[in-house]
Amino acid sequence: MSNLNLTLHVWRQNSPHEKGGFVRYEATDITTHMSFLEMLDVVNERLIESGELPISFDHDCREGICGACGMVINGAPHGPQKATTTCQLHMRQFKDGDEVWIEPWRAGAFPVVKDLVVDRSSFDRIIQSGGHIGARTGSAPDANEILIPKGQCDEAMDAAACIGCGACVAACPNASASLFTAAKVSHLGLMPQGQPERNDRVRNMVSQHDAEGFGSCTNHGECETACPKGISVNFIARMNRDLLKAAITAPNELTERTKP
Repeated sequence: MSNLNLTLHVWRQNSPHEKGGFVRYEATDITTHMSFLEMLDVVNERLIESGELPISFDHDCREGICGACGMVINGAPHGPQKATTTCQLHMRQFKDGDEVWIEPWRAGAFPVVKDLVVDRSSFDRIIQSGGHIGARTGSAPDANEILIPKGQCDEAMDAAACIGCGACVAACPNASASLFTAAKVSHLGLMPQGQPERNDRVRNMVSQHDAEGFGSCTNHGECETACPKGISVNFIARMNRDLLKAAITAPNELTERTKP
């Protein structure tokens, strides 16, 4: 088992209204078998022992499922390993003596709460605006009651893989959440059960996306590169097509992005 000695530059900010900055820490005797969050745990334990405030960062499942652990590592959302969340990034990706810069997501719609923690409740509000279907209550329907082509199911599952971490926003030069919104619109819009609300869903979710202050998509493709689940930008094109169709059915609700 080999150990690493690293120099960390961590963004520290006490509250949303205070000015933040990078603080230097030495992370010594870090094993390559640790995850990135476990390394931060060790650093925090040492800070607490020395009477300093620990570094605040989000985490929950630590299994690449919940999307809570997002942070920018050396300029890359979730760090240098492709298709990997921060909690699944291991220290073997770094070399002894490396300097590591760690900062929160940078977006106006993701205000910093403290240190590496940002407020991502804007994502919740986008979901609340239309990320649901109308279904009867009662016993569960038979799984084969509605036959769905496998290709369609696979595409819906690809979109549903989005964990809502916000890496797409952090990577986008415009701080757009179009990839997130498109995934949430598409995974329901692709299935028969999602058709009754399809037009209202895309109108409402895109409108809420814009109201939250996220930028527009200009096809840089950085979102797909940073996404730990590999969500395709093709879903953004699909969302835009759905939005245009929905605007035709309700021209009085035409959104700014569909105007000529």
